[in-house]
Amino acid sequence: MRIILFSSKPYDRDSFATADFPASWHLQYQEARLSLDSAALAKGCEVVCAFINDDLGAPVLEALAQGGTRLIALRSAGYNHVDLAAAERLGLCVVHVPAYSPFAVAEHAAALILALNRRLHRAFNRTREGDFSLHGLTGFDLHGKTVGIIGAGKIGLALARIMAGFGCHLQVFDPYPVSDLERLPAQQVPLEQLIRESDIISLHCPLTDSSYHLIDAERLQHMKRGAMLINTGRGALIDTPALIDALKSGQLGYLGLDVYEEEAALFFEDHSDLPLQDDVLARLLTFPNVIVTAHQAFLTREALAAIAGTTRDNIDAWAAGSPVNRVQPRP
Repeated sequence: MRIILFSSKPYDRDSFATADFPASWHLQYQEARLSLDSAALAKGCEVVCAFINDDLGAPVLEALAQGGTRLIALRSAGYNHVDLAAAERLGLCVVHVPAYSPFAVAEHAAALILALNRRLHRAFNRTREGDFSLHGLTGFDLHGKTVGIIGAGKIGLALARIMAGFGCHLQVFDPYPVSDLERLPAQQVPLEQLIRESDIISLHCPLTDSSYHLIDAERLQHMKRGAMLINTGRGALIDTPALIDALKSGQLGYLGLDVYEEEAALFFEDHSDLPLQDDVLARLLTFPNVIVTAHQAFLTREALAAIAGTTRDNIDAWAAGSPVNRVQPRP
């Protein structure tokens, strides 16, 4: 079986090399993103293993199917970048990794909260330059603050447990009932109440038609003045240009992003010797109360091993005629 991994990096090669793939499977690592131009590289490969910023729209899927591909094995939980209706029409099976390490993403969200609150990024830069003053570095106690978590899946609940350890009051929004919240303790509340009452809001929901731009200019204005917003979910959960006015006015006090709405052309690559062409991202990076990381929340040894292992199991089950973790279009 021939398998091609698009958007593969050295850490992907390392984790897949130790995932005990059958000797009869030939893995080809391709650094290029999957696009209509690069789809020809998959010719003759039964399996295409794609990542979050690969293009899996209908034209690309058609090119892959014509080249002999029969399985799209995603190295991610999210699948909003896949045209599932086109995949079904073309007879392409799509599988994903529904859970790898919720702790990795939740802990990164907690790291962004702590770094923003205590201005660690600014303190680090100051001390490297010999400036040991403390002006402008005042934070706040997390203890007693209200943390609102949007999306009560495994990642959201993992963050809830972390923040409970700091003595925070927890509010959770999810469109479905969430059980056992009293053990945290946490309270499930309507979205607008969470937006209005939370000191810190963290996004952990999938990107769907209903969650697109869930945080827009209106909801930013309904937040507590000076609140903190964290997004380790999907970039398009937030109307990114709306953030700039909220930051300029002080309505939004802190912003931590590990995902960005227009990240596909930027993240996972080194652009340090080129001018940044994205004006919105360039403006966000000028604010001292903003931290942007390049979609690294998943990047732990444990998560990478789980992604490789689940991908192996997904391909093996598909080859045996009983695909698991299959993603299908909604009726």
